Amino acid sequence: MSIKTPLTFVAVAAFTVGASSAMAFEPKGKMECLAPADPGGGWDFTCRSVGNVLEELDLVPASVQTINMAGAGGGVAYAHTVSKRAGDDQLLVAASTATTTRLAQGQFPGMNADMVNWIGALGADYGVIAVSDGSEYDDLPELMDALKEDPRSVKFAGGSAKGGWDHLKVLIAAQAAGVENLPRIPYLSYNNGGEAMTQVVGGHVDAFTGDISEAQGFMESGDLRVLAVLSDERLPGEYSDIPTAKEQGIDAVGPNWRGFYMPADISDEAKQYWTDAMDTIYQSEEWKSVMKQNGLMPFHMSAGEFEEFVKNQIDDIETLSKDIGLIK
Repeated sequence: MSIKTPLTFVAVAAFTVGASSAMAFEPKGKMECLAPADPGGGWDFTCRSVGNVLEELDLVPASVQTINMAGAGGGVAYAHTVSKRAGDDQLLVAASTATTTRLAQGQFPGMNADMVNWIGALGADYGVIAVSDGSEYDDLPELMDALKEDPRSVKFAGGSAKGGWDHLKVLIAAQAAGVENLPRIPYLSYNNGGEAMTQVVGGHVDAFTGDISEAQGFMESGDLRVLAVLSDERLPGEYSDIPTAKEQGIDAVGPNWRGFYMPADISDEAKQYWTDAMDTIYQSEEWKSVMKQNGLMPFHMSAGEFEEFVKNQIDDIETLSKDIGLIK
């Protein structure tokens, strides 16, 4: 099984937010962007950087205020949006693959993906599997062959908790490679990707699982060797030499997308306005600069297409989580 997503830019016709269908709605006053974590993480970055571009492109009449609401891996913010902000068309909430993972694993009790409006995605970090420069494994098939012989023979380190997205990326690849007894594959959880990579580079753990933006520094120093990127196609620019898992015969794709949802019960006009705004942001030079500076890769879906993708991803993660015994 793979969690699939297009890598190429989605072609969207040029338009101006405020024309035709969006004329019936215009944001009023200060916008809020809810980041479901403390300052400094990916969700906080998503809110603050998108808020800046919204202001630069005059898509909002005033400032965009980032509000940090940590707790339950995004569950507190999700519950707040569902229970207290229905109909609020001045609220954006940052989301990512971590959001769909927790929805898939039932970690937002009593809530599901239908309780919010999925507005759009504006880029992605793609998963990687990497080893230290001196590792005995030359490519991903070699590492997977070792797991086939003995699932406990390769220890992985990542920055998410057991069952989180970093852990699941290894299992997605292993399952696609035909490895059995997936729950037996050792996974060590660290506070962040940097700490996990330090353990791998130091020879204490065999392999790293995380996102390519995390690995950049250790790749440049030559301490870390990426065996595969979990994308449909090779990534552009400086990452173009890294082979995909798919081209090595392992059909595994793992994007950590970054995007937004909004409360339920907003008007069709408001939803269209913010959908169009996401499209405008994604095509802008301002956002392309943000993506380049922060290692985000091309990934864009809006409204209906994005909602379908989210639900399919949740189904895939739920199935995998059941297969490895994380959930019943």
